[in-house]
Amino acid sequence: MPCSAVLGLCQYETNKLVRIQSVRLGSLKWSLNAGILLFICVMMLWNRKYQEFDLVVSSVTTKVKGIAQTHLPAVGDVVWDVVDYSGPLQDKNSFFVVTNAIVTKSQKQGKCPEVPINGRFCQTDRDCEKGAWAQQSHGIQTGSCVKFDVPKKTCEVSAWCPIETKTSPPRPALLAAAENFTVFIKNNIRFPAFSYFRRNILPSMNGNYLRSCWRGNDSLCPIFRLGDIVQEAGEKFSDMAVEGGVISILIKWDCNLDWLMQRCLPTYSFRRLDEKESNRTLYPGLNFRYAKYNTVNGVEERTLYKAFGIRFDVMVFGQAGKFSFIQLIIYIGSTLSYYALTTVLMDWLLGSSCYSAEVAQTYSERKVESIQDKEKCVLCVSYVDENNIRLVKRSQKKSLQDIKPLSVQPRKEDAGHLRAVLCLLQPDVGVDHDAESPLGHKVELKPKLRRPAWSGVASLPAGGHPSVPGPPVSVC
Repeated sequence: MPCSAVLGLCQYETNKLVRIQSVRLGSLKWSLNAGILLFICVMMLWNRKYQEFDLVVSSVTTKVKGIAQTHLPAVGDVVWDVVDYSGPLQDKNSFFVVTNAIVTKSQKQGKCPEVPINGRFCQTDRDCEKGAWAQQSHGIQTGSCVKFDVPKKTCEVSAWCPIETKTSPPRPALLAAAENFTVFIKNNIRFPAFSYFRRNILPSMNGNYLRSCWRGNDSLCPIFRLGDIVQEAGEKFSDMAVEGGVISILIKWDCNLDWLMQRCLPTYSFRRLDEKESNRTLYPGLNFRYAKYNTVNGVEERTLYKAFGIRFDVMVFGQAGKFSFIQLIIYIGSTLSYYALTTVLMDWLLGSSCYSAEVAQTYSERKVESIQDKEKCVLCVSYVDENNIRLVKRSQKKSLQDIKPLSVQPRKEDAGHLRAVLCLLQPDVGVDHDAESPLGHKVELKPKLRRPAWSGVASLPAGGHPSVPGPPVSVC
């Protein structure tokens, strides 16, 4: 046994091939292989599978320019420059432009009636709790109930008075002229794996170019008109300026750093980020409050601004690719399995009647070789106190006495009778005595058979008396 195991390690196995001499099948095979090769090459070039990639690392700075003049109620004409409309809301990689505002002028620290919250009014001082405040209140209650207007009263509060009363922004927007403001975006990128640096201001761009370029005729121009940004995002600036919103400026870098095909230029796209439709009735747009303080006659005053505007978020993403022999080998190795489709299709075509029924049968006979499982051993068993012969299948788990016989036949002393019995049971036991077995050995019955090892064990005969069973006749 150990010797055979060692010899098994020194063997080589290979598949059996069937070669069919056919011009049509050969042409079809090479056509399929050529189509698969073309597909692999196109996908390799289109997706640049032969390259190693690295993600972009970037920084962004912006500069907004523009001047507008508006008329504010109770204030008059006001000129807005970049300091006024940029506001304090400046985040990383973003900028904010005020487009509308509610102004409350000359607020001072004092006591005044609270603006009704959710239609809540008071009748007497007992309805007002001293020192209490609510989430939407503008100050701390004093405990007094005072007149808000002629017919109604509200609780008095200590706050900046007069309290802001307007809730809806003006229509049209006060700074609708912000549509013509411009923003200059400077983007510096780096691909660490390749030690490659780039910026969206290309080496060919100079001061004259930047003063005259326009995105309408040059897609690489880094200066953008705010109205064009909102328009390319699918929105109307005059509508969006009333309540504000959020616009994203997407800068995509898809760079090819190969020597023959080197290209690394940005592409710009725009979209609105906030959901204007679903938020129409619940805090739509974007707004915040800020104040400008001054002192009049020794008393501190402030002008409160509730500013509505558009926030522009600059998002940079992308990758750079460079030729890599390792990536090319990996891609080629992963696509070799595609050629198995040719074999599958050809085998299906030959095995079906689509090509030729005669060829399909011949191909199946040559390609597929059927062999039977190991031969079944059938024993003819008789007992000394019986005139019958029992045919049983040999089992490794049960003794012959416990095996249910396949058939019981009358006992005769000649071997010809045994052969006839086995021939009758041929469909059941799978034994053919007149033909050769699959392994090429002819089945023969021997008139003299040795007693097997089990026959020496005493067993109960059919009549119930201990006896030694007669020698079995086996056909294997």
